[in-house]
Amino acid sequence: MDAGSRKASGIALVISDVDGTLVTDDKSLAASTIAAVKRLRAAGIGFSIASARPPVGLRALAAELALDLPMGAFNGASVVRPDLSTIEERLIPEAAAREALQRLEAEGLAAWVFAEGAWFLREPDGPYTDLERRTIGAEPRVVADLGTLMGKASKIVGVSRDHTHLATCEARIGAALAERATVHRSQAYYLDVTPPGLDKGQFVTWMSRHLDIPSERIATFGDAGNDRPMFAHSGFSVAMGNAEDAVKAAASTVTESNDADGFAHGVARFILP
Repeated sequence: MDAGSRKASGIALVISDVDGTLVTDDKSLAASTIAAVKRLRAAGIGFSIASARPPVGLRALAAELALDLPMGAFNGASVVRPDLSTIEERLIPEAAAREALQRLEAEGLAAWVFAEGAWFLREPDGPYTDLERRTIGAEPRVVADLGTLMGKASKIVGVSRDHTHLATCEARIGAALAERATVHRSQAYYLDVTPPGLDKGQFVTWMSRHLDIPSERIATFGDAGNDRPMFAHSGFSVAMGNAEDAVKAAASTVTESNDADGFAHGVARFILP
């Protein structure tokens, strides 16, 4: 929809994606974003985040934004408190995890596994590993055999610099795993495999029940395909200016990009009374 075409009313909770939305491309929080979250709190509007990141990758954000509500990690498959203690957690079924790993590698993708609170891979200098280190503030553990982790995996990621190829992999692997796992790109270069039946939309529903806030009073912000379920489960949704066209089309309205204070502009223009 056109930016400025709608304004929300009666919003009691805002849930935002992180990468490509809440943070800039260099993975930092703009001063305008921090101020926008404070303005939401001052207006009596709750704020939380839903991200493909592991819980450890949310620690700095929770501190800097003084978050006090549960957060959704691994695309909503894990719900954690701001201190990162676990409220709910689901793992990928082992058989589905093994097939996912095989299919990712058969497609020529680098594979990462997030399990037991850690990040595992085979090649420490593979594509986007430096970016992930900066993003989540953690070092990977190098292992010879990722298969030993398949009964413990919270998320498996296929990584590629060939973004077009990764998009086609999303469709093929998603169809192959069907109801046995959730498959979404969280970035143009990351293809996430997470537990079945759980996504950011389910996290919105969980928060709605947990806080007793009707879904129509929840607003969501996002930029990627894995944010569309979040849009579908909230009463008002805002796509970032840097989002793909399909994501923009699924949202109630569109704001500026994440590198142009898009979150802050969206909060001021569409959310705050």
